Amino acid sequence: MRKSTLPDNALPEVNFSEEGGIRHLHLGSIWVQGSMYLDDPLRLVHEYIQRMMAWMLFMDPAGIPRRQAMQLGLGAGSLTKFCSQAVGMHTTAIEHNPQVLQACRGWFKLPTDNARMRVVLADASQEIRQPQWLGAIDALQVDLYDDEAAAPVLDSPEFYADCRNLLTPDGCMTVNLFGRSSSFDQSVAKMVSAFGPDALWAFKPTREGNTVVLAQRTPAHPGRTLMLERADAIQRLWGLPAAKWVRGLQQVGQ
Repeated sequence: MRKSTLPDNALPEVNFSEEGGIRHLHLGSIWVQGSMYLDDPLRLVHEYIQRMMAWMLFMDPAGIPRRQAMQLGLGAGSLTKFCSQAVGMHTTAIEHNPQVLQACRGWFKLPTDNARMRVVLADASQEIRQPQWLGAIDALQVDLYDDEAAAPVLDSPEFYADCRNLLTPDGCMTVNLFGRSSSFDQSVAKMVSAFGPDALWAFKPTREGNTVVLAQRTPAHPGRTLMLERADAIQRLWGLPAAKWVRGLQQVGQ
């Protein structure tokens, strides 16, 4: 396992490891915070990361490249790279740890900031309250964990209300819920308090224990036929397993 050379005693140490043609990012522990195929840096490695793109099912695929994406938590930069480079969206990532940003640029093929993509080093809970973001984000992807990966770092009704305020009228948030001390029901209840009971969808957990939840700014319930049509376009355009999403995605509480 190789380590960052950046000194910062207040933040976890950044490491990476490699196995079977895949590079993993760690924050000073065995827990994987993100991964990359060495021979295909834009391809999404983990099933839960692929599911974080399932908001696409609620939008016309033809218009998605003109949308704006935001990631809270950079991880290994997988979603930031995919949204900006593979899909062509304007993309902003909010990351608190400068070592993570350096690792992504040095080890995980993340480009420097450009006209389509940038990384803001900031506390996500504070940055998302800045006026320029309100009502501007179409796809918000939330994956905020510390070095122990025990529970989401930000997981309160107030935080999810701030997330909802970021979204455009037909915008969507996806959240990765994972951790030894996290509670799916409690987290969902907090999202319901912010988004309403009809706005949430979820997958069953992956084998690794990641549960992806989707929350819509404006609840919409596209029929199965329309979702399958969109899934076909998503698979054709971006190679994502969207037909499998349609089979696995369920409205929360149904």
